[in-house]
Amino acid sequence: MADTAKKIQAVFYQAASGNEPVRDWLKEDVSDEARKIIGTDIATVEYGWPVGMPASKAMGNGLHEVRSHLPGKRIARVLFCIEDGQMILLHGFIKKTQKTPKADLDLAKTRKKEIGK
Repeated sequence: MADTAKKIQAVFYQAASGNEPVRDWLKEDVSDEARKIIGTDIATVEYGWPVGMPASKAMGNGLHEVRSHLPGKRIARVLFCIEDGQMILLHGFIKKTQKTPKADLDLAKTRKKEIGK
């Protein structure tokens, strides 16, 4: 029988203000169809951790990305770190270039530092 338990649990990064930027991005800036795809890709990482390409990629400095391919040849990324058996979703964005923008990586690194991990 296949193992159906999550290997890691995804949780949203929470700012000191109480905001959850990735949850807000998913609810406000992403279509229902794209949100479903991104959610499925996050679940793939939760159930299959550690999982590599094409679902996830290590970005260095303890950061990883969930890789989602959306309709219209758009690409979404959710940057996360692993801490205490949890997948902490730090930052989500739609990629507009081949390379992950430095500003997006820096924001995820800053959030990772804020949680003290």
